[in-house]
Amino acid sequence: MARQEDDFKKVISHAKEYGYVFKSSEIYDGLSAVYDYAQNGVELKKNIREYWWRAMVQLNDNIVGLDASIFMHPTTWKASGHVDAFNDPLIDNKDSKKRYRADVLVEDYVAKIEGKIDKEVAKAAKRFGEDFDKEQFVKTNQRVVEYQERATTILKRLGKSLENEDLADVKKLIEELEIACPMSGSKNWTDVKQFNLMFGTKLGASADSAMDLYLRPETAQGIFVNFLNVQKSSRMKIPFGIAQTGKAFRNEIVARQFIFRMREFEQMEMQFFIKPGTQKEWYEQWKEKRMSWHLSLGLGEENYRFHDHEKLAHYADAASDIEFRFPFGFKELEGVHSRTDFDLSKHQEFSGKKLQYFDNEENKNYVPYVIETSIGLDRMFLAIFSKALKEEVLENGSTRTVLKLPSVLAPTKAAVFPLVKKDGLPELAKEIIDDLKWDFNVLYDQKDAVGRRYRRQDANGTPFCITVDHQSLEDQTVTIRHRDTMEQQRVAIADLKAIIKKEVDMKSWLMKMK
Repeated sequence: MARQEDDFKKVISHAKEYGYVFKSSEIYDGLSAVYDYAQNGVELKKNIREYWWRAMVQLNDNIVGLDASIFMHPTTWKASGHVDAFNDPLIDNKDSKKRYRADVLVEDYVAKIEGKIDKEVAKAAKRFGEDFDKEQFVKTNQRVVEYQERATTILKRLGKSLENEDLADVKKLIEELEIACPMSGSKNWTDVKQFNLMFGTKLGASADSAMDLYLRPETAQGIFVNFLNVQKSSRMKIPFGIAQTGKAFRNEIVARQFIFRMREFEQMEMQFFIKPGTQKEWYEQWKEKRMSWHLSLGLGEENYRFHDHEKLAHYADAASDIEFRFPFGFKELEGVHSRTDFDLSKHQEFSGKKLQYFDNEENKNYVPYVIETSIGLDRMFLAIFSKALKEEVLENGSTRTVLKLPSVLAPTKAAVFPLVKKDGLPELAKEIIDDLKWDFNVLYDQKDAVGRRYRRQDANGTPFCITVDHQSLEDQTVTIRHRDTMEQQRVAIADLKAIIKKEVDMKSWLMKMK
């Protein structure tokens, strides 16, 4: 656990040092759980968003985009259930005066059990070497089986208690598991209470006539209220989807783990409208499609898993999370939900406007069912960044810090160096920059020895370094160095564009999807 915390501290420190993420308004001591994306962070974030948008909208002829406003009519949130049911179960420790999400305390307890399973598996893998059959071991090792049964029993009970709104049993479970306050070690807990997460605000110039509004806690409702507008204006036939990315706001009391859980965050969501009765088939299809998208980035299949929900939200008939192995354990990265016709039916009821689709084949109107895919852009950023950060020991015994970002997402694709700051080398390097910048985000760097410049770009995640030397003036060739292998090649300046494109082109990465 201490190792995980150390690794995570390195991620946070590196993100600041190399211009990826800063604490918001830091000169005023910042705001808790609010962050700014810095010069490199904004590029990485933009590239992730674009990679999602291309896969979701551009490559699917039955999915279109939307950018709904953050402010929505307040009845929207009444209809969606957020006013009455968008709550977190909170518990206070009487001694430390710290407040926690009760469900997260229990889930963290279970994560420790899962950590014990991982240790047993690692020990066995070391003992048996190549003959190790992980699947068989997990099924048959008595200690592992007991750990798994315990974890499952705890999560099932938690899910049932939350579903039944039995908050007294949630507290009882925390006490039975002897869960202590992470800050003080105290087990002196208050009762569990529900807390609504929406930020309230007002619309209007006068206090007397101002309308109470909410900052949207999710982007999905903007899609639902525009369902008919989009369907009719683009003449879409079911099945079809509407996708959007945008900011959402939640008054998280227990916001933590850097950008994993923030009060202002960005979502990438797609609502897929289907014929009632076909939801099971589409749900499985979208689970597979979304996992395929994640795996195309090459972060390692072992770092992802599906986690089916024990407790379903009030609108769902099936739900699964794609979980990712963050530095602090497996946590939710994306949700795939079968939302039935709950949303459109509720908005139809509260607005008094028909939100139905006329099916020519069936010759009837119906309220479509919905499959939702919803991913946190900030969480995706953290998943990629934390998995990419490596400390490598080189053949000569020295170490290097390298940020092995998928090259398609890297903020800067290439850095161009003159070997020395004279003899016309800076001028030629700048000519190369002026040519490449039309196609790629590139930068010029002439400070320090070339070796130090390489290290700086490694830590920054730049896939290629291009060095201009005296030979370049004679034969129009340069040295190109690959970040991941540190391999260096002599290539023609005229070939640089094709070499970089081959490695960073979005098409070739997206084609890895099954």
